[in-house]
Amino acid sequence: MSRCSLRARLLFLAATLLAVGLLTNGFFLINALDGHLMKQADSRLKVTTQICARLSATTLESGLGQQIPAQWSRFSNPVVLYVNDHGALLKRLSPGQSPPGGGPDLPLLDADAVTARQGEPFTVDSREGPGHWRVMAVPQQPPGGPSGAATGTPGNVVVAASLSQVDDTVTEIRTGSAVVGSVLLCLLTSAGWLAVRSGLRPLTRIEETAATIAHGDLSRRVPALAGPRTETGRLTASLNGMLVQIETAFQAREEAEARMRRFVADAGHEMRTPLVGIKGYTDLYRMGALPTRQSVDETMERIARESERLGRLVQDMLLLAKLDEGNGLARPAPATATPYPLDLAPMDLRTLAVDALHDIRAMAPDRSVSLTGPDGGQLTSAPALADEARLRQVVSNLVGNALDHTPPDTGIRVGVGSLDDHAVLEIEDTGPGLTAEEQERVFERFYRADTSRSRDTGGGSGLGLAIVHALVTAHGGRIELRSVPGEGCLFRVLLPLPRTET
Repeated sequence: MSRCSLRARLLFLAATLLAVGLLTNGFFLINALDGHLMKQADSRLKVTTQICARLSATTLESGLGQQIPAQWSRFSNPVVLYVNDHGALLKRLSPGQSPPGGGPDLPLLDADAVTARQGEPFTVDSREGPGHWRVMAVPQQPPGGPSGAATGTPGNVVVAASLSQVDDTVTEIRTGSAVVGSVLLCLLTSAGWLAVRSGLRPLTRIEETAATIAHGDLSRRVPALAGPRTETGRLTASLNGMLVQIETAFQAREEAEARMRRFVADAGHEMRTPLVGIKGYTDLYRMGALPTRQSVDETMERIARESERLGRLVQDMLLLAKLDEGNGLARPAPATATPYPLDLAPMDLRTLAVDALHDIRAMAPDRSVSLTGPDGGQLTSAPALADEARLRQVVSNLVGNALDHTPPDTGIRVGVGSLDDHAVLEIEDTGPGLTAEEQERVFERFYRADTSRSRDTGGGSGLGLAIVHALVTAHGGRIELRSVPGEGCLFRVLLPLPRTET
């Protein structure tokens, strides 16, 4: 059975239980009917035997058709025997036709045997062929005295009644029960097959869906073919939930692989540019194309700039890799080591804002710069638990982004303060702004909103804002961007305020 399908096993089990139930029910019903008919035959046999015991053989024979017609009519070819105390036959009476099977095959019924029977009916076989007889033997009690009426000697009366009617009735009921049970078993088995097929249809659909998913279609779902409280309904809901997680995991893996491929390609492109420059300058020197000391010094200066640029690029890439390895989580407890731990300490973001103001004035004295609160409001304190060195890197990248990607006459605002449950630091410019598509990708690695910029004119490697996003996320905060084309950009850093212990 382990090699059969679930449908076949369920159907076989149901059919077997049904057959056992029908057989058991038929067995007990037929036995009960047989017992009931036997009790009725015994009751009639006892009445008849008592009447015959009080009549002589001559009286009974002469009045056979008049005195007890009702009793004889209830039996099929009854036989009445008068025997003496030694069991010898004295008189045999058998009204009607010859008894079936040649009559009963009686044992020796002497006085001791009759006494041992105690007037209880017993069953014997027919002399010839199949058939049974119900027999009852009692001492004769004629009205004239204790001696026999036919012979004048004591004797016994034996009355035997054929059980052919009982046997025929029981056989007919047994045959009919078998036929009806067989038909009923076939019909119910067919109905059970349809019910099992219908009940297992959701499993078939689950199998089909699983096969489709195995061929790569992760968008398929198992249809809800049963109620949510049924076993099949709960299985369907669980499988659909699992499929959603699997599809999400595969999409995330594909996106991660795509980002990794793009990152490797962009990183290779970025690193190739300074390396090509360094190689070109060294080739010129080897070929003797730098005859003067001045040309050698200029070439060495270019090699140094390209080396510094390459070093910064490698550092930025290592920083992003470490932040990715730490899953962007910073923990204030120094006991738990992280792939990229942050040196968290209490600080006020106003210090960074003031330093950013001085840096802008030093790098671009002609620019208009102001220091305000969030959204240009009143300047307030902005306490935070953060790594000051890394936040300075965040502010430096934001300030450099504003200076490099806006015209020289563009104004810059530095905002700092508290807003709701966060410490806020803002860098806002009034430059050309970003489109909606550029805003969605501005924090991607190696992405440049203006691809026409050369790296020598301030285009950068495209890692600055990606580092800003990663570092702010590592502090448990977030960075927001608001920009309208032609009206400038606002980068807002929000860090959670330190919890005050009570």
